[in-house]
Amino acid sequence: MYNWHVAVNGQTTGPFSQQQLLAGLRSGQFSRATLVWREGFSDWQAVENVPELADPGSAAAAQAPPPVTGRHAHEIDYEIFGHEMQFVEIELDPQESVIAEAGSMMHMTDGIRMDTVFGDGSTASQSGGFFDKMLGAGKRLLTGESLFMTVFTHTGSGKGRAAFAAPYPGKIIPLDLSKYGNRIICQKDAFLCAAKGVSVGIAFQKKIGVALFGGEGFIMQRLDGDGLCFVHAGGTIVERELAAGQSLRVDTGCLVALTQTVQYDIEFVGNVKSAVFSGEGFFFATLRGPGHVWLQSLPFSRLAGRIWAAAPQTGGGGVGEGSVLGGLANLFEK
Repeated sequence: MYNWHVAVNGQTTGPFSQQQLLAGLRSGQFSRATLVWREGFSDWQAVENVPELADPGSAAAAQAPPPVTGRHAHEIDYEIFGHEMQFVEIELDPQESVIAEAGSMMHMTDGIRMDTVFGDGSTASQSGGFFDKMLGAGKRLLTGESLFMTVFTHTGSGKGRAAFAAPYPGKIIPLDLSKYGNRIICQKDAFLCAAKGVSVGIAFQKKIGVALFGGEGFIMQRLDGDGLCFVHAGGTIVERELAAGQSLRVDTGCLVALTQTVQYDIEFVGNVKSAVFSGEGFFFATLRGPGHVWLQSLPFSRLAGRIWAAAPQTGGGGVGEGSVLGGLANLFEK
């Protein structure tokens, strides 16, 4: 049996068995255009040109991600500005639209109309009846977001531009959903904006351990569609491509997004002493491939915790400010 290697985002992963590679094709992790190599090949070849992989079987239709029917995302261009406090500027052709979280807009040019809609702003949710729209709005409430989404449409001629800013220091990650099986799972407050046609839904974590101790709770966001979307995360962004069976342990708050083929579970750190005195918490997330994951170095919850601990109202003001007396000096301020 041959060992297969796969070229993903310019990097070589593997080796995979033929069964693992076929499973990746069925799950949508690999496409028919993915480049593969095995012993005996003189060069890399697309999956569709390899006889052993040309037809992964009828099971592929059952295991493939649900097709995006009746919805095709608008094709938008973009540019990301800044380093630590980034914003993304979207370029729109006439009648093109972008959806965004309420309150994230930074600026927009003349000719762009702004509409506030119920739910996720996708074409599918807005074409249904009243109850369909309320269902979409209800899903957003469950993820802790606003009932409303804002749609920006360029109604003029030529090019229009709308910019959307990140809510705290970090990076904006552009994701083309068509390259990830038309679906990405992300933390509930990561979504920033997307081409119209992308649906922002909910992803229930089926395991009770993930639900209770996963840091992001029982519900995460699910981004469906075939267009561009933008998510935001804190600090520095790290990407990892996990091979089939490969695992990675991360702090629960540092997980930003993952492809739907990645298995996500929660594990106890090992013993009570480590949990109490290490400062790392009682649980961490275990991610198992195949699939792609995005991690953040500074979760907003960690940043907020440090700010709260240093706030004067909590007795933390003045500590670590260079004073020998620390907080004791505050006694003489009144």
